[in-house]
Amino acid sequence: MRNFDPVFYEDGDTRLSGFLARPDGKARAAILVFPTIMNLTASVKDKARELAEAGYIALIADFYGSAPENFDEARTAAAAIRETPDSYRQRLRAALRALISLDDVDDDCAIATIGFCMGGQAALELAREGAPLAAAVSFHGLLNTEQPAEKNAISARILVCHGDADPMVPRSQVVSFWEEMDHAGANWHFHSYGGVKHGFTNPQPNDNPATAYDASADQQSWAAMHALFDEILR
Repeated sequence: MRNFDPVFYEDGDTRLSGFLARPDGKARAAILVFPTIMNLTASVKDKARELAEAGYIALIADFYGSAPENFDEARTAAAAIRETPDSYRQRLRAALRALISLDDVDDDCAIATIGFCMGGQAALELAREGAPLAAAVSFHGLLNTEQPAEKNAISARILVCHGDADPMVPRSQVVSFWEEMDHAGANWHFHSYGGVKHGFTNPQPNDNPATAYDASADQQSWAAMHALFDEILR
């Protein structure tokens, strides 16, 4: 792949800066990558780089227009964009428009989205409102929503990769998500990894006891995403 290129876009008065990873040849498909609550991190950049090396063009979205210095700052920034369900989805749609408007993405290019932690929730939120996506993949994402999908609203294939020991997503939230997907008539897969906590794809150490890297879950979930993409993004 080539180096990451900045992609500037806007949501209202907020100027946002995404990062684009391009494959060496023609892209198999375009992937919108939603980062964690900390916005751009080394781990998310590694995932986007891997997508580009696999032949996809990948745009890492920008949640805030700034880089939080710590978790408290990130939580405050996240609360601001999630003040209402509509304001949250508006921010997500801005990133999707930025990807679709790229010269590299023509009308025949399939679009998918993936996300990590808060970004997993973001990917699912776009799918819930019927965005024109081939797939939406969540890695240790939050599964709750204030706007559940309506019947027949979801056109994207859904893949959720979840740590069963994630204290941020209890089993009651998991069951509610399953019921929501069934009610919506979605085509969904749910992979649950026993004993695995939140943030299992991120090998960078941190002080949050709710998170822990798990190499097997990271490998298996990433392989599941590629298998889905190989099936539907031909």
